[in-house]
Amino acid sequence: MKLCDPVIVVPGITASYLKDEYQISPEFVWTVLTKKFEKISLHPDDLRYEAEEPARVTSGQVYEVAYKELIEELRYNLSDKEDLPVPVYPFGYDWRMPLEYIQAQLDDFIQEVIDRTKLMPHYHREKYYENPKVNLVGHSMGGLVIAGYLDGKGGAAPVNKVATLASPFQGSFEAVIKVTTGTANLGTSPPSSREREAARLTPALYHLTPSFKLGLDIDKKLPQTLYNIGTWQNSILQSIEEIIRLKGLPTKTRKEDAKKLFEALLKEAKGHRKKLDNFNLENAGLSKEKWLAVVGVDSTTRVKLTINKKGGSAEFAFRNNDRLNEWGKTGGNPRYSGDGTVPYEGAVPKFLNENNLVLITPDDYGYWEIQDRALTKVAGFHGILPNMNMLHRMIVRFFKDLPDKRRNTWARPAPGVSKKDWDPPLKLDS
Repeated sequence: MKLCDPVIVVPGITASYLKDEYQISPEFVWTVLTKKFEKISLHPDDLRYEAEEPARVTSGQVYEVAYKELIEELRYNLSDKEDLPVPVYPFGYDWRMPLEYIQAQLDDFIQEVIDRTKLMPHYHREKYYENPKVNLVGHSMGGLVIAGYLDGKGGAAPVNKVATLASPFQGSFEAVIKVTTGTANLGTSPPSSREREAARLTPALYHLTPSFKLGLDIDKKLPQTLYNIGTWQNSILQSIEEIIRLKGLPTKTRKEDAKKLFEALLKEAKGHRKKLDNFNLENAGLSKEKWLAVVGVDSTTRVKLTINKKGGSAEFAFRNNDRLNEWGKTGGNPRYSGDGTVPYEGAVPKFLNENNLVLITPDDYGYWEIQDRALTKVAGFHGILPNMNMLHRMIVRFFKDLPDKRRNTWARPAPGVSKKDWDPPLKLDS
């Protein structure tokens, strides 16, 4: 009997608790119910630390509403016997940081999980120590963290298989909305000026900047990429300048400092996206059979963004009719769909062919998943997607190389891919 490799679940942006350990009794500053933007805002002179010092904000547990069911189901169903448990670890991280930082932490955590698994008697009996590996599950931005980690390891990563769920490998328009207005489908809290200020100095958020072309209409008089400071509204630069005035160290070059900081955030995000675009599975020691890429569709999603030039600068035009769902509509473009947060176009990884993708919809919730259906209407399909029971079964099958005797896992191919050409990493009904 071959034991399943241990599993690490990497959550998305905003989906880990944050707490300030400077307090004698650590204070939670970011939870499902608590959002203290003034406490999590980063310092303009050093984005590794908080704007309000003294503080020491660290990461904690992952959001239970999004990941508890997934982790518990994997723990139960990956284990062949109760006394032979397969460890499934949640990886909570500080989602504010640049993804390079988070990837380094994931590297350390993977080694810790391997070392802990070696100490489990049943894994020792099966000689796990001879070729120790882990399986990874990444939801949303967690998928970008995993791909970046694997790219950086250059084939040396001790990883067997990867499952990514609704990951914006080419970005999401909601990241632009978040930076610009402070409110978007990346979180569930109400908009506020504090939220907008915190977002504008959150490095990880810029890593979700859209790099795909479909739906992005930029005035020809402006730079044709969102990685250029000239394509963004002046209000963002002015806001960063004001944050430097209020929170930064004394400077006589505040305007120049704000520009340099904004440019640095975009440059870092662009560099990481370029690495993901050039990521090669074979160089990472993997293959398309080792990567399950799940994409959510058939939800109304922001699939278009227009940027005009007005008064010498860029101006975003946020329109309600830019949120569309043309999946399954006669005469519609099925690529104009998504999971409510990530448009289909932004979810397509360049290291896989589209015929390898596995698409799911809100209708794939079982009729008994009443609570999850209700949460989908409130919080969106993207955030609750990891709760889907059918998806749990699919991931278990994928990690354990199991057949589908009861035909209780299914999905659908990408737009334009026929059932004949569909090539997912496991056999699925459509």
